[in-house]
Amino acid sequence: MLWILLGIFAGLVLPVQTLVNTRLRASTGTPFSSSLISFAVGTMTLLVIATAVTGGEFGISRAFGEPLWIWFGGLLGVVALTGNILLFPHLGAVQTVVLPIAGQIMMGLVIDHFGMFASPTSPLSLIRALGALIVLGGVISIVASPGAPTKQGDSAMALWLWRLAGFVFGCFTASQSAINGHLGQITGSPVSAALVSFSIGVSTLVMLNIVLRWRPRIERPEGKANPWWMWTGGTLGAMFVFGNAALVPQIGTGLTVVATLLGSMLGSVLIDRLRGARVAMRQVAGIAVILVGVILIRLV
Repeated sequence: MLWILLGIFAGLVLPVQTLVNTRLRASTGTPFSSSLISFAVGTMTLLVIATAVTGGEFGISRAFGEPLWIWFGGLLGVVALTGNILLFPHLGAVQTVVLPIAGQIMMGLVIDHFGMFASPTSPLSLIRALGALIVLGGVISIVASPGAPTKQGDSAMALWLWRLAGFVFGCFTASQSAINGHLGQITGSPVSAALVSFSIGVSTLVMLNIVLRWRPRIERPEGKANPWWMWTGGTLGAMFVFGNAALVPQIGTGLTVVATLLGSMLGSVLIDRLRGARVAMRQVAGIAVILVGVILIRLV
């Protein structure tokens, strides 16, 4: 039971990280600059953890000669993290969490069915297909809820494009997880795989910021002092990655996914509530339905 509670706590980290990085963007000026800082902090955190866990033997050289896609996890992570920063002001915490989760689950089924990225093949069964339909039903219930917070001024078309983007970002996250999972097997440590992913993400973001001519600066939006916690997004992301790596050997992948998703959904509802947005019962019911679908997909 304690491990499951730790999984729920790890899941709570994700919506908090999105909120933190969104606040950081307000001070740095662009989503790519805030993503760079977040990835850099996360990389340093993972470097410390990986050094402690592996004793400095990261095993990265074992990945040389592997297919090129083995190094794409960090690139997909950049898109997913930056995408969440862009989504949050338009869709609120609940939809920013739920829509990528839906994409992650659906892409996960595709990856399992076809054995993509050297993953074990797990054909799509009737029960798993039913679970996927239930997840989609829960997502539709949430995004169609009158209480779903969205940015004022966005047209209906714009909102649905943002929602589609959230779903696609989730597909990227699922692909990243599969790639990093295989990289972790090659290096002998999932923490080393996460360190590689973050390092590639940092390198990508450095180049993007150079191309976009971002000059490091920290502003004070509306004259308000910058809170200390806006720098913690990278550490929170590293905690989530390390938490998953620690949980899977203890309770299995399926139960880890269910526990962390439950934590993410509960955290998103709490954040929207604290921000003053109205959380409708239809949204809460939709989250419960999604959880049922995830349980069918992962545990049955």
